[in-house]
Formats: sequence, C-alpha cells, structure tokens
Amino acid sequence: MARQIGKLSALQVTKLNKPGLYGDGGGLTLQITKTGAKSWLFRFMRDGKAFGMGLGATHTVSLQEARQKALEARKLLVEGINPLAAKKQLKITAALESAKMMTFNQCADAYIAAHIASWKNAKHASQWSNTLATYASPVFGQLPIADIDTALVVKCLSTIWQSKNETASRLRGRIESILGWAITSGYRTGENPARWKGHLDNLLANISKASRSKHHPSLPWQHIGKFMLAIKAREGVSARAVEFTILTACRSGEVRGAKWSEFDLDDKVWTIPAERMKAHREHQVPLSDATVKLLESMPHDNALVFAGTKGQILSDMSMTAVIRRMSDDDQSIWVDSDGNRITVHGFRSTFRMWAAETTTYPREVAEHALAHQLPDAVERAYQRGTQFSKRVALMSDWSNYCSPAQPNKTTHA
Repeated sequence: MARQIGKLSALQVTKLNKPGLYGDGGGLTLQITKTGAKSWLFRFMRDGKAFGMGLGATHTVSLQEARQKALEARKLLVEGINPLAAKKQLKITAALESAKMMTFNQCADAYIAAHIASWKNAKHASQWSNTLATYASPVFGQLPIADIDTALVVKCLSTIWQSKNETASRLRGRIESILGWAITSGYRTGENPARWKGHLDNLLANISKASRSKHHPSLPWQHIGKFMLAIKAREGVSARAVEFTILTACRSGEVRGAKWSEFDLDDKVWTIPAERMKAHREHQVPLSDATVKLLESMPHDNALVFAGTKGQILSDMSMTAVIRRMSDDDQSIWVDSDGNRITVHGFRSTFRMWAAETTTYPREVAEHALAHQLPDAVERAYQRGTQFSKRVALMSDWSNYCSPAQPNKTTHA
C-alpha cells in the first residue's frame, strides 16, 4: 500500500526514455513523447470523465515538486473543485492583474491627458510633466502604481523639501492627485501615501508660505522719477514696454500681449480680456495722459502694441535686458534695498509701496489696480465693484509722481 504513491525515483525519471506514461501513484504520471520530451501529468476522474493536467517539464519541475503539485490537486478534488478549472481561474486572475498593472509614469500620463482640457494652457501641462520627470520619475516612475508607499514619496520629496520648498509642495500635490486618480481607477487600493494632513505633515517640516516666498527685487518708490528719466532716454520697443508697464502697474505678460483692439484712447481705458489675465477675469486699466501720449507715439502697423523685430510678441527677456543694461551702466541706483538688481515685475511692488506710503487711497483701490483678489472672502463679498473711478485718479497721481518734471509730493485721495 505504501508503494501506491511514490513509485518512481529521481534516477528512473532521468534514465527512462521510451515513449509512454509512467505512473508515480496518486494520479502523478511521467509522460514521455515520441520526441523524447519529458513532462509531468496529473490524471484524475471528474463526473465520470478522465482529465489530464500538465504540471511542467521535468527539466523545470523536479520529482518532489511534481508530487507536491499532485498533492495540492488531490486536495482540491476532495473539496469538490476541479483542479483544471482552478488552474484556469488562476491564469485569468493573473492576466487581469497584469492588465491592471500600471506604472507611476503611465498613470501620470493618463492623469494629465484626462485633465489637460480644464487647465489654463499648454504651459501648465508642461510644468506638470517636467516636475514629475525631474523629481518623481527617477525615484519610482517605473514602479507599479500599487507599490508606491509613504517611504518612496518621502524619499522623492525630502531631497528638495527645504531647498526648493515651493516646488516640492507642488510636486507633493501632483503626486497625491495621480495616486488618487489611480485609486479611483482601480489600479491601487488603500490610503493615499502622498496626503499631507495627518500623514506627511508628521514626517516633513511645515514650511510656511511666508518663509518660502521670494519677492521680486523692486526699486524703492523714492527713485522711480530718476528711473523714468533714464528709461525715457533709451530707444526701442522694449524700453517703451517697460515704461508702459510702470505707468499701468500691469504684469509684463499683459503688456507684451497688448493689442490695439483692446484700447479706447478717447475714453482712456485699456480692457484686457479675461483669457489674458492671471485671474481669468476681464480687467480695465485707466490710462493717464502720459500713458495715452506714450501709446500715440507707438507705430500702428501691427496688431500688437509692442511688437518685436519680426512683428511677433516681445519675449520676457527683452524687457529684462533693458533693465540689466541700465543696471550695468549704474549699479548703485537700479537695485532694491538689499542691493539686488530690480526686475520688471518688481515695479508692481514699487507702485504698491508708493500707494501705501504716500497716498490715502483705500487699500482695495490699489489692490484692484494690480488686479489682485482681496484675501478676505467676506471683504470680497462686499467689494464686488472694480473701484474704477477711484483708480482713474490713482493712476493719474502715479503717473504724475513718475514724471521727472513733477516734484514728489504726497497724494491724497
């Protein structure tokens, strides 16, 4: 009875070469084909029918391993399960898992493709791709999305968390969004390892926005008259664009993209469409007499007010280059209070500090002039207007203050 199972020996398996079936007992059979190929077969009866289930070739599956597989198959039969059906189900499950397996990079691409239509512009999608490719992909980009855990996320973020905290914070949010997309899509389960509150805030320093923000170097408002005198002495479209940027307190991108169709010089107003504004809201800019005079001096042979040499939109660097050349000429003047070279965007701060320090215009008037959203939700609810009439006076006073011919006096609203 003991020889009913385990009839074959490892030596016999090696030496047997005649085609046929050689039983080891318990349904385990050595199968040798006419070509000499040897493999294991588990033979069994089910509902009056004979079945054979392959267990693998002898050069891959040893005798002991084949006996173990046969034992597992017999246990399934005792439980009323067809071993062949169970094996087929395992293959199906494995195939489904393989089909569902996606890497982080694949999920990132899918997430961006799903959301790009709702983003501001192509540049936003590019920023997502570049940030992820630079910092996340080298750490876990090729790993299955289901295998990404807290340790990997922290490893990715920790290298730049303090040195580039703003970038790292955006990166964390993007990773969290992609992992969240993967959870919803069924590619992973469980909590999101990139979530901040109650999770990563226990592992990474909570660096405040105030401490990590870097302000654009700005010219002290007391020097704006001298700067305007110097910029007026320079020729070229870029110099006029800088001058116009200062007089309107607008962003350089809004100025570089300004079109003649947006201006009403009779009513002295510049209407910037919503799609060109950072906040995606139409913004009306009152034009001072000096600003209108500057516009009237510009050629009208292009749709753009400040067109480049080939009629295209000016680059941001073209305006920056003007200030750099001026700084090279006299580094002791065109710097901020810390000695840093001033920037084009910094003139918005110059305007804001001038309004706060030398005028009595309400804060919200200056904020509307800069197209800023008021920080307090309750205040925004009550301040639904644009303060346009007051901004007309404010921008006129600013223009007068910037004029080298005018004395710098405190202005009252």
